[in-house]
Amino acid sequence: MKEAIGTTGLVMNEPLLWEKSRKGRCGISFSRKDVPDASVDADLAGEGPDFPDLSEVDVVRHYTRLSQWNFGVDTGMYPLGSCTMKYNPKINEKMAALPGFAEAHPMLPPDLSQGTLRLMYELERYLSEITGMDATTVQPAAGAHGELTAMLLFHAFHRKKGEKRTKILIPDTAHGTNPASASLCGYASIPVASNEKGVLDPATVADIMDEDTVGIMVTNPNTLGLFEDNIRKVCDIVHAKGGLVYCDGANLNAVMGIVKMGEIGIDAVHLNLHKTFSTPHGGGGPGAGPVCVKKALEPFLPVPRVEKKGEKYEFVWNRAESIGKIHAFYGNFGILIRAYTYILSMGKELKTASQHAVLNANYIKEKLRDVYHLPYDRPCMHECVFTDKAQEQYRITTLDIAKRLMDYGFHPPTIYFPLVVHGAIMIEPTETEPKENIDAFIAAMRAIAKEAEENPDLLKNAPVKTKVRRLDEVTAARKPCLCG
Repeated sequence: MKEAIGTTGLVMNEPLLWEKSRKGRCGISFSRKDVPDASVDADLAGEGPDFPDLSEVDVVRHYTRLSQWNFGVDTGMYPLGSCTMKYNPKINEKMAALPGFAEAHPMLPPDLSQGTLRLMYELERYLSEITGMDATTVQPAAGAHGELTAMLLFHAFHRKKGEKRTKILIPDTAHGTNPASASLCGYASIPVASNEKGVLDPATVADIMDEDTVGIMVTNPNTLGLFEDNIRKVCDIVHAKGGLVYCDGANLNAVMGIVKMGEIGIDAVHLNLHKTFSTPHGGGGPGAGPVCVKKALEPFLPVPRVEKKGEKYEFVWNRAESIGKIHAFYGNFGILIRAYTYILSMGKELKTASQHAVLNANYIKEKLRDVYHLPYDRPCMHECVFTDKAQEQYRITTLDIAKRLMDYGFHPPTIYFPLVVHGAIMIEPTETEPKENIDAFIAAMRAIAKEAEENPDLLKNAPVKTKVRRLDEVTAARKPCLCG
């Protein structure tokens, strides 16, 4: 590797706003008052908030400097496995900022909201087509919210049949939020071990699937970055016992336009618009986690539903079997606009996006397999999983590798997940990274592997070029400081 992307530079120190404060400074000007002053009872008002006194230049420089400490998808490669941190096209932002969308009030009547209703109506149908399902709700606000919605749908389905099932099967390669979502619906999570190939074994599922089990929550492709080869057989086993199959679609970016979930036996699948469909991801949201379902579950979808009657669109509330409302108004509409724009701009190329994501991940896997341990030596999907087993002899861990990668100018990949792989290093390049960026990442990872052998102390002290050095993460987790 000739030159690392990461380097040192003019990065300013920045104190807290209260430390910058100087009495009498003010960054705003108020218009002349046209009403008399009114006194407020001191006992009622209290002391008031402790706002710092700052000029305009103080405020602008403060937030500009802090932004220079940040790293995001607009800065560089963000290879978080299982998260699909891909580039967000700016055309999406332009469409979401159109005044007719951005300034639309959520309480406007349908007659004044035809454009927004049409967008939601069409987006639901696009997502149903992409997944091979029959109906969709775009109301859920995030992936885990979509999981919960699906579990509520499953509960309503079985309740209508007069059944009270208490358990649900969850593979060890499923996303970690799946058991939590099931527990919120009162279901006991029954773990299902994957086989030596990293996928579900139908015989294992058959042994534990019974009439007291709601169904199974499968992540496909799973968190090892592998496609569940036996998914059809697994679905048949679950359906034979009257159960339902939920698919965590957080990893749809690997199979978008290629795999029809509805055709392989899936009854409900949630999608992360803030992953697969290029909307902003991270920072606490907002996100969107639509749920697509087969016909049997459609009556239970959340209300209101958007329907087209003649040439008009309207909200329909009178769905007697609906699980009800699961989000204020109708969801995070600004995110829906971005996903809708992405689908229209990509068209049939959605399939190509997934093909490139899979190609990029397999390229990284092949280029690093001789220096990092590969626990599952088989073609992967959108992400590849390595471990630190080859570096253990030098007492170098996955965490050391991740910290050192920051010195080379790359955000670290996901580490220590999935839990079924000891010392996991989970890399997802996505389709939006050009080959030269991926080659630079590969060169950095190979250089780190060499440093682990020749200079392990360097890795133990990494990162050395970043604004903030390695933190005491154990103490931070055990004794968090929440007072600012």
